[in-house]
Amino acid sequence: MRVYSVHEPPVRGLDPLPDAERFVFVRDGFSFRAFLFAPLWMLWYRMWLVLIGYVLLSAIVETALVAAGASPTDVLVVALLIALLIGLEASTLRRFTLNRRGWRNVGVISGDNLEEAERRFFETWVRELPAQRAVPMTQPPGPPPASAAAPPSPSAAPGSGVVGLFPEPGAHG
Repeated sequence: MRVYSVHEPPVRGLDPLPDAERFVFVRDGFSFRAFLFAPLWMLWYRMWLVLIGYVLLSAIVETALVAAGASPTDVLVVALLIALLIGLEASTLRRFTLNRRGWRNVGVISGDNLEEAERRFFETWVRELPAQRAVPMTQPPGPPPASAAAPPSPSAAPGSGVVGLFPEPGAHG
C-alpha cells in the first residue's frame, strides 16, 4: 500500500467549494525522478525556492570541497549523497511548496495506486461535506428554524465530578 497526503487548493472566486480536479496527492516515499533529475524535477513542479536552495547548497558544498583539496571522486560522492537526500525528501519538499502557496493538507490516504487512493479519498470527502458548503452562497444564511435547535444535553449535578451523559455516579442507562 502506498500512502498519499492530500492537498486542497485555495478557493477561487465566489465558489465556496474547491475544485476537486485540482486536488493534489503527494506520494510518500523515495522519488527516483527527484534523485536522478533533481533540477528538472523541481522545475516540473515549479518549486522555485527549493531549486534555488538546491543550486546554492550544491555550489557551496562543491566549492568548499574543491577549496579543501578533495578529489573529484569525493566531490562526486557528496553530489550523489545530496541527490539521495533530495530523492528521500522529495515528498516533503512538494508539501512545503504547496503549503507555501496556500494549499491546505486535508488528510492522508492509502491505496494500492493513485487511482484507488483518489477514489477512497473522494468517497469520504463527499460524505463529509458540511451541508452549508454544499448550498451555493447566493443568498445570506438566515437563522436556523426553531425546530432545528438541538435539545439541551443532560449534564451532571454541579460538583459531582461525573463526566458523560449520566446525571449521577453509578446511574444505569
